[in-house]
This record gives sequence, C-alpha cells and structure tokens, in this order.
Amino acid sequence: MNHSKLKQNWKILLTIVVFMITGFLLWGTQQQWMPALKNYANKTNQKQSDQKTTGAASEEDHHDHDHAGHDETSSLELSPQARKNVGLTADKIVPVQLKDFTRTITIPAMVVERPGKTRIKVVAPMTGIVTNVNVTGGEAVQPGRPLFKIRLTHEDLVQAQTAYLKTLGELDVELKEIERIQVITNKGVIAGKVLLEREYAKEKLEAILKAQREALLLHGFTATQVDQIKKTRRLIKEHLVYAPLVHDQSGEVSAPDMEIQRISAPAPRTLDQAAASQRSLLVVQSLDVNKGDFVQAGDTLCVLADYSDLYIKGQAFEQETDEITRCLDNQWPIEAIQEENNKTKKLIKDLKIDYLDNQIETETRTFSVYVNLPNQIEHDTIRKDGDRYITWRFKTGQRMQLLIPVETWKKQIVLPVEAVASEGAEQFVFQENGDHFDRRPVHVLYQDQLWAVIENDGSIFPGDKIAFAGAHQLQMALKNKAGGAVDPHAGHNH
Repeated sequence: MNHSKLKQNWKILLTIVVFMITGFLLWGTQQQWMPALKNYANKTNQKQSDQKTTGAASEEDHHDHDHAGHDETSSLELSPQARKNVGLTADKIVPVQLKDFTRTITIPAMVVERPGKTRIKVVAPMTGIVTNVNVTGGEAVQPGRPLFKIRLTHEDLVQAQTAYLKTLGELDVELKEIERIQVITNKGVIAGKVLLEREYAKEKLEAILKAQREALLLHGFTATQVDQIKKTRRLIKEHLVYAPLVHDQSGEVSAPDMEIQRISAPAPRTLDQAAASQRSLLVVQSLDVNKGDFVQAGDTLCVLADYSDLYIKGQAFEQETDEITRCLDNQWPIEAIQEENNKTKKLIKDLKIDYLDNQIETETRTFSVYVNLPNQIEHDTIRKDGDRYITWRFKTGQRMQLLIPVETWKKQIVLPVEAVASEGAEQFVFQENGDHFDRRPVHVLYQDQLWAVIENDGSIFPGDKIAFAGAHQLQMALKNKAGGAVDPHAGHNH
C-alpha cells in the first residue's frame, strides 16, 4: 500500500516537473513563436471581420472588399501613375530581408584643401618685365607647361652671366696655350716647369667657372640654361617660368629640363594613362600679373591648385573622442552624405580617417576629424585655341556630414527612412498586397538620416514587400481618403 502511494506521488511530481520545464521553455522562446501566433490571430480576426462586412454591405460596395486581409481605413489603392508620382518604381518595392546594421554617429563636416598640397604658389625667380602670359584664370595646365616669359633686367643677373662668359673665354685661351706648349716641350725647346704653371692656371680658372655656374643656378637659372650659355656663348635675355610638378619634392618650381608643348586635344590613351593625366592637372586659381608688369624676384605670379585630393574636415564633440578613436584604430570605412539640394542626398562610401586633431577648441569643445577625399573630374572642355577647363566633382567649401561607425547589430529589419511615416506616437510602413498598400504599425528601434531599424515583433516579416519610398505621401493620401484633416508636418523630423 505504501509502495503504491509512493509510486503515485512520484508520477505527480514528475508531471509537475515536466509542466514546469515546458513552461520555462515556452517563456524563454516566446520571441520566436509569439509574433507568428499574434500574426495568425490578427489575420483570423481580420478574415472574420471582412466576412461580416461583406455580408452586410450592398452590391455597390462589394468591389471595395474583395481583397483578403484588407481594412479600408488602413488600405490604399494606387494607379500606375500615382505610384510613379510618389516614386514607387519597381526597385522601390522590395522584399524585407534581415541584414546586419552598423550604427553610426553623425558629425557636421566641410570639404577643405590639403594644407601644403592643394595650393602651389608660382613666384618670379628673377627680376624683370613680364613679356608673355601664357595662361588665363581658371585654365587647367599640365606640369611643365610654360606659364610666363620674363625679360631679365636686373644688373646682378647681367654681371653674373658676363663674368661666366669671361671666365669661359679665359679658359679657352689657357687650353689652347697648354696645347701649344705641349707640342714645343716634346721638342725640348721649353722646360716642363712652364707647362706645369699653365696647368695650375687652367685648374684655377675651372674652379672659378664652377663657382660662377653655382651662382647662376642660385639666381634661378637651370642647368640646361647654364649649359646653353656655355654652348652659345651668349647671354640669356629672357626666362621662362613653367608649371611645377604636382608631387615633386625637389623644390624645383621654375623651368624643367625638357621641352613642353602647349596643351592640345588629347591623343588616344589607355584608361590608366588618362586617369594619371587628369590627376596631374593644375587649375590656375588666381593670376596676379599682366603682360608688361615689372616683377622682382619672389613676387607672386599666379597660384595653382591641385584638386585631385582634398580633405573632409569634420567637427566632433569632446565626448565622442573614444568612439572616433576606436573607428580609427580598427580602420573601419566611413561614409559621407553630400547634400546636392533640399531633397537629394548622395552617399560617398569607403572613406578613411587620415588623422584626428590633437587639440580641442576651448570655446566649442570640439576637435577636427580629417578624412581623405579622392576627387574626380566631371567636365573636361578643350577650346579651339588649346585652352583647357575642367570641373571637379568636389569643391572646397561644400558642406557634408560624416557617418562614423560605432557598433554593428546582427540580423535586423533595415528600411530607408523614406519607407517610414509618422503620425504622433505612431509609425507606419506600407506593405504591398495585390494592387493595394496596407498600412502596418511598427516600432522603430533606431533611426538616422538614411536608415530605420524596425523591431522584429511580427508587424512585418522577412519576405514582405514594403514600399521603400513615399511613405509620407501614402499616409497623407490615406488621411485624405478618410476625410481627416491633413497635417503638413506629418512624417517630417525637425
């Protein structure tokens, strides 16, 4: 008897344990099965409501209720023209997919020059009068292009060239005398001591000539020009100033040792050659002299600009230092938003932070974030006279916003912000259902300027076709259909 009661008690206890375990399992997995159960219940109730409405409606209203799952107060039918008007093209009605989302912080920014790289100042290497100006303001030039011709008038330049020519003449005479003495010495007429003295005199002239050559180079002449003086035995009266090499670190910014022709229509080239040529183009940002102007050594002739690489300079608050530093340490790619007009925003991807400023502004408590911005040529025009004008895509002074990645959320429902409409505390998306769009209330976990992360609570499911644009217009049309007052600010963030 006691054994039978004990066995029965064990069965009761075992049953209780099983129920408790089952309850805990159901409670722990409710996020998986609860949304599906709620959705099934909602659809069942909706079908029952539609059946009652269909039975009570007249024959004229039957056409408006022939779609399963519709509630006419939250459903909208659009014509093909209306879909185009709100931007609902085929690529804007897309099935929902779970994907990873990177949360970002947004900081204001502006396109700026690269200090020491973008602006190149061309100065007069010698004193003289400008006799030729070969460029115009805004024109694009290649490195090595002749920019200005200067007629040399400074007395020091004339004296330095004259002294160099005089020494060259004396050295020529000495070399001829040595040659004559060598012939006589071989015959035994003159002692070798005389020849040795002439050799010493020749070496002395060569040393003077070398010093004078360096002096000419210091005045601004190139090695080619000095060699030209030696070859022709004539003074240089005019000096050409050339466009410098873009990334040359030699410090030579006057005349290169090469022949450069005027820019003309480009010959057929490979894509790599064309890209390299474009990235070496300089734009005449300012022209400071005219033909006939008198300039002294060191005066600015023009300012050239290399816009092939710029910076995006962002302003971040002091408390955002750790997050931005972590992004820099991990070399995470960042994005920039370029506002082309009040409605259009263009996203620039795969940018990198170059460096962070090492000082914080005392008044604003902000510091600068510098992001490298490779530029592109949008328009390239070559006139009949050979002048070339280019327009770069990014321009200094353009305002942008930097999106700095902070953390990544796995498997989220991510929609464009244009897919979410707001009205008071409610937020909605519109799901395509045949030729209708059904409004679905959703909970937005996170939203920035581009994306909205929707909670996966069963309101919408992966695979549902959602309108990725025009949610605000659809919400306004739905309110107009119901005869409600229109709130012009609904769906806008201020």
